[in-house]
Amino acid sequence: MNKYLLSLKLILILCLSLKAQTSDIQIKVITEADNEPLMGATVYFEALEKGAVTNFDGIAEFTEIPDGQHQIIISFLGFETFETTIQIPSNTELMFKLKEGGNQLDAVVLQSTRSTRTVRKIPTRIEFIGAEELAEKAIMNPTNISMVLRESTGIQMQQTSLSSGSTNIRIQGLDGRYTQLLRDGFPLYGGFSSGLSILQIPPLDLQQFEIIKGSSSTLYGGGAIAGLVNMVSKTPDFEPALDIMLTQTQALGSTANVFYSKRNEKFGVSLYGSGHYQKAYDPEDDGFSNLPKTTSISFNPKLFYYPSDKTMLWFGLNGTYDDRIGGDITKIESGADGIHQYTEENNSKRLSSQFVYQTQLDSVSSLEFKNSVSFFDRNLTVPDFNFDGKQTNTFTEISYNTASENTDWIVGANLYTSNFDENDNAPLQRDQKDVTFGAFANNIFDISDNWILETGLRADYNTDFGFFPLPRISLLYKNNSGFSSRIGGGLGYKIPDIFTEEAEYINFENVLAIDKSTVDAERSYGVNFDLNYQTRLSDEIGFSINQLFYVTAINDGLLLNSTDNGFFQFENASDKIFSKGSETNIKFTYKDFRWFLNYAFIDTRLNYLEGNPQKPLTAKHNAGSVIMYESKKWRIGYETYYTGKQFLSNGTETTDFVTMGLMVMRNFKLGSVFVNFENFTDRRQSRFSPLVLPPHENPVFPEIYAPTDGFIFSVGLIIKPFGNEDDD
Repeated sequence: MNKYLLSLKLILILCLSLKAQTSDIQIKVITEADNEPLMGATVYFEALEKGAVTNFDGIAEFTEIPDGQHQIIISFLGFETFETTIQIPSNTELMFKLKEGGNQLDAVVLQSTRSTRTVRKIPTRIEFIGAEELAEKAIMNPTNISMVLRESTGIQMQQTSLSSGSTNIRIQGLDGRYTQLLRDGFPLYGGFSSGLSILQIPPLDLQQFEIIKGSSSTLYGGGAIAGLVNMVSKTPDFEPALDIMLTQTQALGSTANVFYSKRNEKFGVSLYGSGHYQKAYDPEDDGFSNLPKTTSISFNPKLFYYPSDKTMLWFGLNGTYDDRIGGDITKIESGADGIHQYTEENNSKRLSSQFVYQTQLDSVSSLEFKNSVSFFDRNLTVPDFNFDGKQTNTFTEISYNTASENTDWIVGANLYTSNFDENDNAPLQRDQKDVTFGAFANNIFDISDNWILETGLRADYNTDFGFFPLPRISLLYKNNSGFSSRIGGGLGYKIPDIFTEEAEYINFENVLAIDKSTVDAERSYGVNFDLNYQTRLSDEIGFSINQLFYVTAINDGLLLNSTDNGFFQFENASDKIFSKGSETNIKFTYKDFRWFLNYAFIDTRLNYLEGNPQKPLTAKHNAGSVIMYESKKWRIGYETYYTGKQFLSNGTETTDFVTMGLMVMRNFKLGSVFVNFENFTDRRQSRFSPLVLPPHENPVFPEIYAPTDGFIFSVGLIIKPFGNEDDD
C-alpha cells in the first residue's frame, strides 16, 4: 500500500514539475525587403490568447510561456499576416520576416487616409504617434492631450485665456479653427467647444495619433486647411486589459483614469472613465489663478458586435462634464467683495454618440457606414456678462473601399450639420445653422515599385455658402536604400462662424453674428514637399532624418474688426494670410537609447496689413531635444524645448525662452510608478512680463505667449492587474 502511495506522490510531483516548466522569450519581427525592425507589430499566441506588440527594436517580449509547441500569428500595418509554429524553449533566435502586402484587407487601417497600406507606401505625409509614446505623454499630462500635440514639430498650443486655460491648436502658424480634430474618424470637436476641446480629451484610452499637416479636405471636408489630427481609440482584444492610473501634482491637481476592454467571439466591450480635480493655483502669489479651479468627469463606453469574420459594428457614447473657474483667488475661495470680484467660469457638458458598421463584401472590397450626433452645452460667465449656448452637430457617411494589385479606391458621400443656439435671453442672438453635403473619391496608384501617385476630389455644397470643389494630388518616390520623398498639395475651405481665437479672447462680448450675405467662406491652397532617409549604421545604431517644406495661403480670411458703436463684426481680409516654413526631424537610436532632435521655421505673414507683418504670437524659430532610455524595467526621458521671440498684437517683441522636463518610470509585474518634473526650470510668462494688469476689480489680461503655470511636479501609479509585459 505504501508503494502505491509513494508512486502516486511521485506522479503528482512530476505533473506539477511539468506544469511549472515555462520560459520567458523574445520574438523579433523584421521586414523581408530591407531587414528593418517593425515597431508596433502584433505577435499573438492563439491557444494561450496572449499577445504583445513589438517595441522600437522590433521585439515582442513574453513571460511564463509553457514549454512545448505553440502556434503564433504575426501581423502589422498592411504586411501579409504570418502564421507559424515555434518550439519553446528554442535553441535559435526567434526572428521572423514579414512581407509587404499593402492591399490586404485584414491589415490595420490608418483611419485618416482609410488605407490598408503602410505609412511608407502612402503618398500623403502622415505623422504617426503610437501607443508607447502616448503612454509617455499620458504620464506627463494625464488630464488631456495638450502634451502630445505641443511636442510635435511645428504645432503650437496657443492658450487664449489665463482664467479658463482655453487652448487652441496652431499647425504651421495658422489659427486653431483651421485644424480639424477627429476622434476615430468622427469630427466631434470644434465650433463652440473648440477652445475647451483640448482640455477635455484624456489620452489614456487612445491607441494612436495620426497627424496630417497641410490641406486635408478630400476625405473629411472643410476645416482642415492647416491639417487634421485623428485620435484613434483602443479596441478590445481577446486578452483582457485593465489600466488604472492615479496622479497627484504639487499644484494640488488629482487625476484618476480607468480603462478596461475585453472581447469574445461575438461581442466586445471597452469602458473608460476619468476624473480630475484641480485647486485654483497661483504660483506668483499675485491674487489671480494661473490654473483654474477645475472639476472634470469623462466617460466613454463602447459595445462591439462581430456577427461574422467579415462584419463588425460598434456603438459608443462619449460624455464630459467640466466646471472651471479662474480669476481672483479671494473670490473663488471666499466670495466677492468690493475689490475681489473678477472671475471667469466655464461650465460645459458634452455628450456624443458614434455608430460604425463595417463589412467586407469580397476579398478586395468593403463597405462602411458611420453616424455621430454630438451635443455641447457651455455657459461662460464673467462679471456683468454671460454667454450661454448649445451646439448640436451631426455627421453621417457611407463609403466604399476596393483594392487591386496596384490600385486602391475609396468613394463615398456624407452629410454634416451644425446648429448653434444661443440662450433666448441673450441681447445678441447669434444662432447659426449650417448644412453641408459632400461626395468624394480618392485613388492610390502604384506607378512602379518606386513611384506611387495619390489623387482625390471632393465636391461639397453648403446651403448658404455654395459649392466647393476640392482637388488634391500627392506623389511618393521611395527606394530600397531607405530614401523617400513626397510632394503634394490641395485646396481647402472653412465655413465662417463666430468661434475664433479673437472672439474667445474677449469672451464673445459685443461680437455680432456672422452676416452670411456679406461674409464669404475662407478658401485655401497649399503645397508640402518632404525628404526622408533612414538607415541602420549597425545592429545597434539607427539614424533617420525628415525634412519638410510647406506653403499655405488663405484667401478671404475671417477677421474680427471693431465698429464705431462699440461692437465687433466679422469681415473678410482684403489680402492673403500666407504661411511658409520648414520642419526638420532627426532621430538617433543606440541599444536602449533614443535621441530626437527637431527644428521648426514658421514664417506666417498677414498680407492684408501694411508691411505684411509676422502673425502675432507665432515664434519664427522653435527647436527641441528629447533623450529617452527604455528597458524592461525603466523608462527615463529628458526633454528641452526652445521657443523663439514673438510679436504681440501691438507690435511689442517678446523674449525667447527654454523649458525642460524630466520623467522617470519604473515598471513592475503588475504596473508602474513614475515621477515627472515638467518645466522644472520654472519658465513662465510672469518672469518676463505681467500676466495681469490693474485695476484689481476689473483686471486686464495681456496676450499669452509663454507657459503660465510654471514648474509642475507629479507622482503617479499605473496598476495593470493582468500584468505588465515590459517587466521580467
